[in-house]
Amino acid sequence: MSLERTLTIIKPDAISAGHLGDIIKVFDSHRFKVVAARLVKLSKAEAEGFYAVHRGKPFFESLTHFMSSGPAMVMVLEGESAITRLREVMGATDPAKAASGTIRKFYAESVERNAIHGSDAPETAAFEISYFFPGIELQ
Repeated sequence: MSLERTLTIIKPDAISAGHLGDIIKVFDSHRFKVVAARLVKLSKAEAEGFYAVHRGKPFFESLTHFMSSGPAMVMVLEGESAITRLREVMGATDPAKAASGTIRKFYAESVERNAIHGSDAPETAAFEISYFFPGIELQ
């Protein structure tokens, strides 16, 4: 296993439902170290920039509207095989298909309002971390 960093976003639906602390407790219980965190309110343009890889897809407009609808917590997590492990802890994008005990099974409302985002690969993590924490040396 290798020490990795990944970006996660606790999305507006989970924040507005009061699940921020519960989700952070899940990170702690799985031994993720929080390296950086900040509460953000994305503009539509910022959401579009972050999700640019999905531009042109049918869900792009509704996704970026949702992600700019309220506060979200962006965090850099560190740990052994953090990218893969976080994706396992998050569960399937569709909460109806998410495994028991995963964040999305507990806290997601739907495929789009799915409580949490996590990087899917080392290259994606590097881009996403620099998107939200540009020019900041993370310890």
